[in-house]
Amino acid sequence: MIAFGLHAVMAVLDDSGSTPLVLVVSEGTLNRRQRRAVERAEARGCVIERVPGDELDALSNGVHQGVLLRFDSPQQTLAIDLETLLAEDRPELALLLLDGVTDPRNLGACVRSAAAWGIDAVLTPVRRSAPVSPVALKAASGGFSRVPLVQVTNLARTIRQIQEAGVWTVGLAGEGEQTLGELDLTGRTALIMGSEGDGLRRLTREHCDHVARLPTRDGASLNVAVATGVALYEMVRQRL
Repeated sequence: MIAFGLHAVMAVLDDSGSTPLVLVVSEGTLNRRQRRAVERAEARGCVIERVPGDELDALSNGVHQGVLLRFDSPQQTLAIDLETLLAEDRPELALLLLDGVTDPRNLGACVRSAAAWGIDAVLTPVRRSAPVSPVALKAASGGFSRVPLVQVTNLARTIRQIQEAGVWTVGLAGEGEQTLGELDLTGRTALIMGSEGDGLRRLTREHCDHVARLPTRDGASLNVAVATGVALYEMVRQRL
């Protein structure tokens, strides 16, 4: 696996479950954050390579901020058993379900927001979902190491399962009759976000306890990652 960008690289270096192999750093004078990454990599026994900037561009195919890390991680994300999680006595259990988010940058951004707001787990379908790729890892800025990711085979069946465990399911869609802020999100709640293009699938929508919308000016739509961050903030705001 590879990670690029300072946040993503430092998250892997700080993860005791990963095995850093080679840190590739652009030639020239290093800034303070790059030097910190090199020092941390050396402390983990990582080989340091200096390469021209254009070579690093080709290796990362993205915004690398001068660092790229090759690492071995048998477990790229935190794992958790959904049945165990649902059985725990958590009156304020907070879940995020992603219904077909296929862009790895959006997946990473959603996980980053989930980690920032202390969400207990992110659920994604095995099919029709972006993989945990280097791009997703970079966008998450370490989020995958702070919030568990649960992959499920059937999202509709999973929604029924969490409902039976007393979890309130709220789907987000522009045509929702109520705004998200009008709902009580303080108990055991799962927010369900749709895909980038089509939003919530019909079957997913039909299984939700409520379908709500985010109030935007003139009904403007939001990118799924942005909408996820706003929706999670509203849930946390109510709980605080």
